[in-house]
Amino acid sequence: MTQRSAFADGATVKDLVESLGVPHTEIAYLLVDGRHVDFTYGVQPGDRVAVYPRFCTMDPGDAPSLYLPAQAQPRFVADVHLGRLAAYLRLAGFDVEYRNDYGDHELVEVSVAQDRTILTRDVGVLKHGAVKRGYFVRATHPGRQFVEVLRRFELVPRAAPFTRCMRCNGALTVVAKSEVAPALAPRTQEYFEEFSRCTACGRVYWRGSHHERMQAFLRAAFEEAQKR
Repeated sequence: MTQRSAFADGATVKDLVESLGVPHTEIAYLLVDGRHVDFTYGVQPGDRVAVYPRFCTMDPGDAPSLYLPAQAQPRFVADVHLGRLAAYLRLAGFDVEYRNDYGDHELVEVSVAQDRTILTRDVGVLKHGAVKRGYFVRATHPGRQFVEVLRRFELVPRAAPFTRCMRCNGALTVVAKSEVAPALAPRTQEYFEEFSRCTACGRVYWRGSHHERMQAFLRAAFEEAQKR
């Protein structure tokens, strides 16, 4: 995107670009009259501003990227509209904080304090100056949102399915059947031998018929995410 500036004196290039609807978390490169600048550059009358996303198929050379380096261990916080997406990402083994009553300021606070990428359907949240990591989820269907986020953050190679609690985000640990037997229904005790338990909320998991369905769901999503 390129734009000839007629913006008010004293405005930064971040202000200009976000006034056009593009949150700064979506921007990798900013050029003003062919010169690379950062978000604090003060726009001058007549400046020609060029805005670029992260390049996936083109080498930007030595151009300084405004994107933060990818996290070795991806961490996310999802807004109130993305509960199903949060559950799917947890199913795949990713650390996702989610509450169905998060306000915008809480999302920003969690993102900054814990170095988490905000996943949101609200562009306005991503325009907050304190936000360093964020992504506007385009799709509206949870399954497509899951594939979109897997692809955008190249998560498939780092997935660790069935290692995180879908309910609370806690880590799962393998436990002996005898440890969880009192909490199991009689038929579950009879037919299953392998169990995991959430280290945070205590929920117990086992490989019932639902496990096969979730495996098939993950396999299809991973395959789709890796298509180009």
